Amino acid sequence: MGKLRVLSGIEICRILTQHGFSQVRQRGSHRIMQKRTGQTTITVPVPLHDPVLSGTLLSIIRQSGLSRTLFE
Repeated sequence: MGKLRVLSGIEICRILTQHGFSQVRQRGSHRIMQKRTGQTTITVPVPLHDPVLSGTLLSIIRQSGLSRTLFE
């Protein structure tokens, strides 16, 4: 596994959008992204901070179910 890049919240949202997520709402500095798959919905809150802390980024990766390599 490589090192995670330093990403902003907007860059993370862009990666999620490219992989089927869409923005459903925003409140303050947090954007809520969702992806509907079959009978389930994956919901991922993304803070629009610059930069997003590495622990928060790891949590977003885990919740989204996407590969870590997309964020490296």
